[in-house]
Amino acid sequence: MRFRRKERYRMQPPMTSLIDIVFLLLIYFLLTTNFIVEEGINVKLPDAKASAPRVKQELTVVVDRGGVTYIAGRKIPDTALFKELKFLIGSDTDRLVVIKADKKVILNKAVRVMDIAKAAGASRLSLATEKGL
Repeated sequence: MRFRRKERYRMQPPMTSLIDIVFLLLIYFLLTTNFIVEEGINVKLPDAKASAPRVKQELTVVVDRGGVTYIAGRKIPDTALFKELKFLIGSDTDRLVVIKADKKVILNKAVRVMDIAKAAGASRLSLATEKGL
């Protein structure tokens, strides 16, 4: 007489519930990720240990390595910078004006842009930096 050996049942994890959890995590991370679109002008910002998060819509003025000024991706000559900032700020004097100056730019140029923005009616100025180590 021969005895047949019964095969043991193999345990299988519930794949359906695992797939559901993976898809829920994927959706969660897609919804909570910030997709920030930066302007197309390449500047290397100086480093800072602490930086404040963005709160409100701001007006960004970019000063590249050569000292050329840009607003919303458009090159603005120094002579027209005051008029352009005055027009963009308008009556909203509480609007934040962020100056993104390349770290290789002469400090005098960045300070002059800040002075022009202040004269154009900006009450809140900020100098953009990158978070350092």
